[in-house]
Amino acid sequence: MDGMSEREYSSHSGLSRGAIQKARKAGRLVVFGDGTINAAASDARRSEMTDPDQQRRSTSGGDSGFSGPADSSSYLKARTALTVYQAQERQLAIQKKKGTLVDRARAEALVFRLARQERDVWVTWPARVAALMAAEVAAEVEKQTNKPVMIEAAILQRVLETHVREQLAALADLRVSLG
Repeated sequence: MDGMSEREYSSHSGLSRGAIQKARKAGRLVVFGDGTINAAASDARRSEMTDPDQQRRSTSGGDSGFSGPADSSSYLKARTALTVYQAQERQLAIQKKKGTLVDRARAEALVFRLARQERDVWVTWPARVAALMAAEVAAEVEKQTNKPVMIEAAILQRVLETHVREQLAALADLRVSLG
């Protein structure tokens, strides 16, 4: 079997001539006595000695489905993307375990429930405080004018309810965005 020159093996393997020379010096190529390269044995030796992630696939075909530098580049890009994704996934798992990351649906449900509770408290507030406020205002007016004054708690309650509902309607336009 005839051996190949460095140029021929470079074309055969898809590697640069400089890479072929480095592989020859490193002992990754099988060389005949006349200095030519045994292509089949060299391909086998290079595949054994080279890390698959760093190896450029042969442009002369091969069963791996990869060929040439363009496919090797896309393989490296895909591998890098996978590594980044796995790192992000691990980071999220750590944050979830530490309690710094919460489920979005659960957080939105909690915010909604708290807002509803707060609204309910404000809706019932005028009925709870109207009589007390009416008595305090009447006492203050009597102290200022020295004349007895009567303030209807029901009227004060209606006024308070109107203003509280206006305020709640204005707050209803606010939207919580967790995204």
